[in-house]
Formats: sequence, structure tokens, C-alpha cells
Amino acid sequence: MKLRKLAAIMGIIFFASLILTGCGSQPQKANTAADKPNDKMKFNVGFLPAVGHVLFFVAQEKGFYAQEGLDVELFQFTNSGEGLNAVRSGKLDAGAFGTAGPQTFIAKGTPFVVIGGMQSEGHAVVAKPENAERFKNLQGFIGAKVATVRLATGDAVWRSALTKAGIDWKNQVAIQELDSPTTVLEAVKKGSADAGLVWVPFSEMAEQQGLKVVEWSSKYMDAHTCCRVVALDDKLKSNREAYVRFSRALIRAYDFYINNQDETVEILSKYVKLDKAMIKQATYSGHIHSIPDPDKKRFTAFWDAMKSAGYIQSDLDISKYIDSSVYKEALQQLRNREPQNATYVNLEKDFAQNNP
Repeated sequence: MKLRKLAAIMGIIFFASLILTGCGSQPQKANTAADKPNDKMKFNVGFLPAVGHVLFFVAQEKGFYAQEGLDVELFQFTNSGEGLNAVRSGKLDAGAFGTAGPQTFIAKGTPFVVIGGMQSEGHAVVAKPENAERFKNLQGFIGAKVATVRLATGDAVWRSALTKAGIDWKNQVAIQELDSPTTVLEAVKKGSADAGLVWVPFSEMAEQQGLKVVEWSSKYMDAHTCCRVVALDDKLKSNREAYVRFSRALIRAYDFYINNQDETVEILSKYVKLDKAMIKQATYSGHIHSIPDPDKKRFTAFWDAMKSAGYIQSDLDISKYIDSSVYKEALQQLRNREPQNATYVNLEKDFAQNNP
């Protein structure tokens, strides 16, 4: 009888432990799975009408923002300066406006924080065909009139290359800072500038209009960062969850963009008013890359290069203005959702290398 009672008691204890264990595991499972939220957070995003901002567009058109619990409104700008001022004023929650632009603002005291990437490389020097050979060599820019877009990353990369080549770009080159890449192209075509610096897809537009791409920015600085996703420090601190959701949507957009070229081109054509064949050429040419990784290593290297070139003057530690943990958290949540997703696996490996 005693043995039966003991066995019964042990059975009850075992059964109760199963119930308690099961109940205790539910919240943990929900958190690690990063289940898609049911609420919607309002989120304003700034962009430039360029193929390098493809992740913004894919995330919107494929519903990734909404699925991640965001009500996103996209706002178009002409150049990085305009967009960064909108972020600084609080009108935007985030935007991607180059690397030179955010770093210039940070150097002057703006509390921007980089939380992710958008575009790398993708800038070019263009000129009339009869002048192209002259600018194959950096020495050819001495005495030339060169049109650029104010705060454009390609402009900063080019000036850094001139400095390394021993050229004083402040005194030996006549630099015209214009408002948009279209005005740069017009200046080169009319002859008021000997060469110009633009980005994809305006580089393809240049060739369509009879100009020639002389050199790509990657020749001056290999794998350099361009558009970084930036936010104000106080907005990030007060609403971090929204930024993690935003990052998840962009990572999912990246997975779509690399695996669905034709549909991605269709989406881009809604935001970039070019022939679809040209959009595809520009997007998948290999001269530009749209990757959500914040890439702390190259962003920091860019800062050092800009200081050496005299483009910015600052003693700040730029690494303190990069919060790669937002992207890391978002990527880990997606990895938990889809452990076998090859894109996420590769991004995780790249993150470890790019964000020491």
C-alpha cells in the first residue's frame, strides 16, 4: 500500500512539473521567435530617388514594414543635405543620406547615430567623351572645373583620392557644388564644368545623354560605404523597438532584392523614373551594392580618410556614433524565425567581420 501511495505521489509531482515547465517556456518562445507584432508604430523615412535606396522601396511595396509593426511614410529629397536637415529637425525618424553628409553633420555637433547601411560604392566621374582620357589620371583634374553635389559621398571619396595623389583640391581644382546630380550632368554637357561627380543611376543617364563614365568611386576607395541609415540619438533611445522593427524590414528587403531581380526592378521603377532595362543595369551592375549592415569598420575608415583630406575637422571618436546593436538584434530575431535562410546566415558572418 505504501509503495502504491508513493508511486501515485511521484506521478503527480512529475505531471505537475511538466505543466509548470510548459507554462514557463511560452514567453521565452515568443521572445526568441520574434513573432510579428500586432500593433503599428508610425515611422517617417527619408530617401533619394536612386536605385541605391532599393531596400526602402522593397520593404514598402512588399509589406515588410507593415508586417513588422510599422506604419511607414516615405519622403523624397533632392540631396543629402536636405534630407539630413529633416532628420536633425525631428521631421524624419530615419533616413539614408550618404556617408560624407552624416559625418559632416556629426563633426559639427549633430547627435546622429548610424544604425544600419543602405548603399555602398556606386558613384562615378563623368565627362564628355573627348575629355574622358584626361581624367583617367588624377593629375588631369589639376586646373579643371569639376561639378559635384554638396555633401555627396562620391565627392568626398574623390577629394580624398586627390589628397593622396598630392593634389591640393582646395586650390588646384575649381569645384562647383550644385544641388542635384541632374544639374551636374547639365553643367558637364553645357561645358561649364569639365567633369562631374554623380551616383547610380545618374551615371547611366549620363551615358544615355552622350557623356562617358570616366571612373568609378571604388577605384579611389575600395568597398567604401555610402548611404548609412541615421537617426537622432534621443529618438533612438526613446523608441528603440521601432528601429529594431525597421531594421528587420530592411533585412527582409535585402533578402528579396538579391533573390528576385525582375520584381525588384518593377518596384524600383515606381520610385526611379528610368527605363526598366537601365534600372536593372544600374542596380545589378556590380558597381553598387545595397546592404543593410552598418559596417562600422568601413564607416570609421571613411572618417579617417575625410580627416586626412581636410574634408572635415574634428577630434571626435566616430565609433561612438554607430549603434550596430540595433541591426544585430534584428538579424538575430530573423535568424531565429528562419534558421535555414542562407541570406541571414551570410549576413551574420559579414556582421562579425564588419563590426569589430
